[in-house]
Amino acid sequence: MTPPACMILAAGFGTRMGALTQTRPKPLIPVAGRPLIDHALEQARGAGVERIVVNGHYHADQMRSYLNGMTDAAFSEEQPEILDSAGGIRHALPLLEAQTIFTLNADAVWSGPNALAALAAAWTPETMDVLALMVPQSRAVGRQAGGDFARDAQGRLSWDKAGEVYTGAQILKAQLLQGYPEGPFSLHEVWRAAMAGGRMFGTPYPGHWADVGHPEGIGLAEEMVTHV
Repeated sequence: MTPPACMILAAGFGTRMGALTQTRPKPLIPVAGRPLIDHALEQARGAGVERIVVNGHYHADQMRSYLNGMTDAAFSEEQPEILDSAGGIRHALPLLEAQTIFTLNADAVWSGPNALAALAAAWTPETMDVLALMVPQSRAVGRQAGGDFARDAQGRLSWDKAGEVYTGAQILKAQLLQGYPEGPFSLHEVWRAAMAGGRMFGTPYPGHWADVGHPEGIGLAEEMVTHV
């Protein structure tokens, strides 16, 4: 089953980008000839998603202006404070209008099959509450922080810096966001709860993925899409 909605997380300050984000949000930095956000939008559209929601806080007016006129993408503004990853998704649920959603980080570029289609093909809601798309460190272009999770034989995830890299793409049941206090909160809290119940899984991405959260990642991503 393909979830009908996708949340693209694009509200961050982009501090690792330094001067590149002084006057614009990170998702509008050009990468491979187009704004970074376009790479995420391409993944959502390529998977047949019906509703796309992009959040924004830093230079929110620029993000709103860029999305204006896109019939398949809505803007979820976070003011006066930024709501962190899970808080931002929860805030956007009235726009997403779905009980099961894709979420996708805006600061990544992909080379290979559609990332969200790969997730949908492996999604088993009877046993899973979260399904994260993973890539080995050897195919995580520009990654600076090691791994995130290990997968067991059934695909269940546990924290492991020596393990695979979380690509920022997942399927998530919206009900997992209930019960948390108002205001900002992180997906890490949601994941810990899902792991404790044995319902957070990972599935491998067969292509290459680039982290474009830092300046060096721009050139590496552009090289990846040209040569891989």
